Amino acid sequence: MLGKKSDFTIHPINVLQDNIVWVWVHNCNAVVVDPSISGPVEKWLLEKNLSLKAILQTHHHDDHIGGTQKLIKTWPEAKVVASKKEHKRIPFQTFSVDDNDIFNLMDAEIKVIEVHGHTDNHIAFYISKQNAKCNILFPGDTLFGGGCGRLLEGSPVQMFESLYKLNSLPENTEIYPAHEYTESNLKWALSLEPGNISIIERLKLIQKKLQKGMSSLPSTLSEERKTNLFLIAENVEKFTMLRKHKDRWKC
Repeated sequence: MLGKKSDFTIHPINVLQDNIVWVWVHNCNAVVVDPSISGPVEKWLLEKNLSLKAILQTHHHDDHIGGTQKLIKTWPEAKVVASKKEHKRIPFQTFSVDDNDIFNLMDAEIKVIEVHGHTDNHIAFYISKQNAKCNILFPGDTLFGGGCGRLLEGSPVQMFESLYKLNSLPENTEIYPAHEYTESNLKWALSLEPGNISIIERLKLIQKKLQKGMSSLPSTLSEERKTNLFLIAENVEKFTMLRKHKDRWKC
């Protein structure tokens, strides 16, 4: 949550196998991040009498944009914010952005951070609000709870540099990834560092949450710095080794 609960909240909608569509609510307005499908999102917004102001798109994969066109039929005034470089793969975007662009939305300032690696032209959205206790990050498929995205189009160097950018944000930044992968990622990390107390404690905590039907997310950058092996890899060679190991690892 960012700010007062009655003023500024973020809610998860779990869809498909492990996708999370985040809905950021301010008063009677909402912004949706990476809607995989439209049905559950539309239902949630209508039940709460919310007006959809914008859709933030981190990248072009169908499990992130699959519901967008249906949603903008229901709310035609909603902006679709996406990378200017992705006009061909996200052709329905109406508000195109570049790296380091800053724009205002729902009484908050949003900075665009280009984070290549999982795909070309992947972007993250970093949101700050005056007098808030923390800022928030929607990293898409770049940074996960305890992990990072697979290298489907980019290189290890690109992903390493992207994670470095995100790791440069304030440590109290709340992180809202697009997938519920935390438990699996931490089990993998523990297989490499079985004596790591921070990983052991975090895994126990999120397992209790999942057993209660709760999400393991959001996390904080401070938490990721203690338990995310990809984020704290000291060089590209180490990161590359970890990414290859994770790609082959089976829970």
